[in-house]
Amino acid sequence: MRRTAPSAVNEQMGGASPDGRTRTVGVMGWPVEHSLSPTIHNAAFAALGLPWIYVPLPVPPGRVGAALEGLPALGFVGANVTMPHKTEVADRIEHLSDGARRLRAVNTVVVGSDGLEGHNTDAPGFDRFLRRDVGFDPRGRSALLFGAGGAARACALALAQGGLARLFVAARDPARVDIAPALQGLAVEVHLVPFAHAGDAPVELVVNATPLGSLGESLPLPTLGPKVAVVDLLYRPATTPLLSAARAAGASAYGGLGLLLEQAALSFELWTGQVAPIEVMSAAALAGLAGPL
Repeated sequence: MRRTAPSAVNEQMGGASPDGRTRTVGVMGWPVEHSLSPTIHNAAFAALGLPWIYVPLPVPPGRVGAALEGLPALGFVGANVTMPHKTEVADRIEHLSDGARRLRAVNTVVVGSDGLEGHNTDAPGFDRFLRRDVGFDPRGRSALLFGAGGAARACALALAQGGLARLFVAARDPARVDIAPALQGLAVEVHLVPFAHAGDAPVELVVNATPLGSLGESLPLPTLGPKVAVVDLLYRPATTPLLSAARAAGASAYGGLGLLLEQAALSFELWTGQVAPIEVMSAAALAGLAGPL
């Protein structure tokens, strides 16, 4: 059996030794070994001097129910949830936030006195990222969103709640897109378009919420320029064809690391009740992406 060396555990916790006061959180997924979340959160705990530790929790398909039951039994304060378990966790938890209910996806679990609470920090994280990093206020404006999966729906919800006027959703098969439940009751005009016609949309924001670009693929883009903001949710590679095209056209361009950090910060705040040290988390993420020296 492989054992983790005490020095490695201490390093994860910023030098502190786990003891009876240590509070534990983690990330449930399959696989999870490449997740940046332990690096980001353990750096934040260390920066604030909190006796907390964040660990990977590999949960194979078919074991989600047992894993959720194990969280309070093992004294966990909560957990993040990543692919492929977000929807199943939402189906299994009774107490859901409005965002988790709308998206039918949970990415943050809080172990409360009345049981498990399911939250989704992707939508509010995207809103904070847009306003703080991109400087984009969606109220009354138009956006083009590539993709219709979980990440895309979270972005659509954030934009609609922020007052976006028109949203163009580009998908390979628009007839199979069901984004309405996430946006129910929100006053946003939604247009579903095939990829081939995505470039026809006159918009002020372009968001890629697909894997396209990770292997050098390009997207059919509308006219870009200084008045257009472009966001690619990919953060590997750091520069995608979309970001290169945006910068060449004079548009502002942002990768997906900012969203990763903001949704992580919101999870941190749900668990600890403290403001997340976002600068520390950002530095840890960049170091993690760079890999060992």
